Amino acid sequence: MDFETLGLAKPFLKVLERQGLFKPTPIQEQSIPIILKGKDLIGLAQTGTGKTVAFTVPVLNVLYAFERRGKFRPVRMLVLSPTRELAVQVESVIKEFASAANLRSLAIFGGVPFFRQAQALRKGVDILVCTPGRLEDHISQKTVDLSRVNHLVLDEADQMLDIGFLPAIKRLFSLLPIEKQTLLFSATMSKEIKNLTLDYLRKPSHVSIASKVKSPDKIIQQIIFLSTSEKLDTLKNLISSRPKKRILVFLKTKHGADKIVKCLIKVGLVVDAIHGNKSQAQRQRTLENFKKGKCFVLIATDIAARGIDVQNVELVVNYDLPDVPETYVHRIGRTARAGASGQSISFCSGREKKQLDAIERLIKIKIKNVSPDFKEVSRPTVTSEFDPAKVRQKSKRKRKASTGNSRAWDKGLSLKKEIGNRSKFSRRKKKN
Repeated sequence: MDFETLGLAKPFLKVLERQGLFKPTPIQEQSIPIILKGKDLIGLAQTGTGKTVAFTVPVLNVLYAFERRGKFRPVRMLVLSPTRELAVQVESVIKEFASAANLRSLAIFGGVPFFRQAQALRKGVDILVCTPGRLEDHISQKTVDLSRVNHLVLDEADQMLDIGFLPAIKRLFSLLPIEKQTLLFSATMSKEIKNLTLDYLRKPSHVSIASKVKSPDKIIQQIIFLSTSEKLDTLKNLISSRPKKRILVFLKTKHGADKIVKCLIKVGLVVDAIHGNKSQAQRQRTLENFKKGKCFVLIATDIAARGIDVQNVELVVNYDLPDVPETYVHRIGRTARAGASGQSISFCSGREKKQLDAIERLIKIKIKNVSPDFKEVSRPTVTSEFDPAKVRQKSKRKRKASTGNSRAWDKGLSLKKEIGNRSKFSRRKKKN
């Protein structure tokens, strides 16, 4: 099957041809006919499967039939994205198709001046791509009208719920027309997403490509077992041994990312961080420097990493293992892009053993275990931070300490009571 047989308008077929896309991916092949029929859809697919085109082309195909008159246009299609980077990336894909059909698109998100976005909205847009938080800001200031939205897309719904956007999404649903087409795309089907689909989608069709989750074949995956205190020195050595190699390092927290950057800069390494506390201008500048090779090492959190699409990333380092195993596949997928090969190295402390087990169950392979000097070694049965004998000794000491403290406390109370009784007795004696 090719795109022409799906019944798309000529302007979109020309854009697809110009991009070198002739055959649809599985998510596109299954989703496009359903969307063209006007049905609600739940699409389960990983990042990189072509789902942006899967929802963009059929919806724009419907909007293309609308008569567009005048300068000021109402928002017909609303796309919600979890992060700024992803909103920019999605809108850049939409823009090329929209301009071919005389449609206008705009991305709005936090970290940039509000009034500029308000000015752009006043001119009128057909397709609006935004993060929920900034959209609510515009709604409160009455700079955007959602009363004529015909198509709503929730992109990367699992990430939006992880970040905590569920209350905002529910508020936005209450402002949108009841009669609309809702498309929800996610990597996983959590309990919260199931509840969302039951409450807000009308007899949705299901398309699932997510069941085939596996790590890319062209990535050499390795893991180093070490204690938390050894991680920083290991990272320093790893970066120092690979000068002018593009390296992406993932951490769990923004505070941790900034701390690591300071420590690495102190030893003379050129690194930068990208996370939610940075302004949009800072994030874009950091990403551009990383792309152009002005900075070869980028420290990132998972939230900010959504939408990072940089060619020639040779190594991905998991400084902290993610709590959600699917996130591991997304992280290492930042390397080995466009048919190239790549490498991922993960640090695993004793406390992260559960996360590692969950990751290996998902990808259905056992990751090669190496020493800090990258020689293959057998996997330790127990790591230093998770030694049961040490845990038992610690708990024993705690119990002893608590017992001793409680005895001292009891002793102190009884002594206090005795002193109090004596003072009462002495006062009575004086009165008599």
